[in-house]
Amino acid sequence: MSTTSRHKYEFAVDPCGQTAPAHVARLVGSSKRVLEVGCGPGSITKLLAQHGQCRVTGLDWDQEAIEKVAPYCETVMRADLNSAEWPRLLDGTERFDVVVAGDVLEHLYDPWAVLAQMAGFINSNGYLVISLPHMGHAAVVSCLINGDIEYREWGLLDRTHIRFFCLKNIENLFAQAALKIVEARYVVKSPEETELSASWYRLPAGVKEVLRRCAHADVYQVVIKAVPLSYSGDAVSLVPPEYRRRSAALAAVWRRRVANRLSEQARQRIRLICSLLGIRL
Repeated sequence: MSTTSRHKYEFAVDPCGQTAPAHVARLVGSSKRVLEVGCGPGSITKLLAQHGQCRVTGLDWDQEAIEKVAPYCETVMRADLNSAEWPRLLDGTERFDVVVAGDVLEHLYDPWAVLAQMAGFINSNGYLVISLPHMGHAAVVSCLINGDIEYREWGLLDRTHIRFFCLKNIENLFAQAALKIVEARYVVKSPEETELSASWYRLPAGVKEVLRRCAHADVYQVVIKAVPLSYSGDAVSLVPPEYRRRSAALAAVWRRRVANRLSEQARQRIRLICSLLGIRL
């Protein structure tokens, strides 16, 4: 009796859950013709095909993943997204209702170019659905403060990630591709719930208190629906009002409860990291 090993990125998805794949599927909708760029072994593809009744064309480089995803695709092709030639695989193909990339762009050398290329495959009423990990999460900041980037086989610091995005960087990514964000969903996790919890627990209590108050400190992933700038309607901001309200009190808490308890070296390190994340202390 033969057994098939589980792929690194193969996992079950609850269509009613609050995970990034579930948000992706809901933003795609049902009965769509979908191009899934970087489909992997089919964790999202299966959901789109079976629950959403979508017709999916998949692109991926990993041959093992292609073999696993094939049963859920109308067509699946081997594509190197780091090559400028990958769009030619779709020459003569009818444009799609939706183009999807679930946690893919962070693995690419030039995600800005690939996103712009992806936008060229939507039809006149089409849209893109993209998910990205959020590097402004407090657990990642804790790794920076501790001076220890904990690369893993998966998660926020997946060792195959080569590009990193905070919310402002994500907004700029889409703007540079002549796209506007019209809807956003957030996967929220406390630092204790993440794969980087050990780093978080090593921080002093006062530092953790400050970081918890940072805007969007608990946003783990962002899932975005985007359309060309030529479409009617306004773009939405990735920093919703509740995050702005939370960050407004941050500097006061820093001065009153934390800064005078730390060494000058620790204060400088935290100020530097916060400034890189757009946080003013």
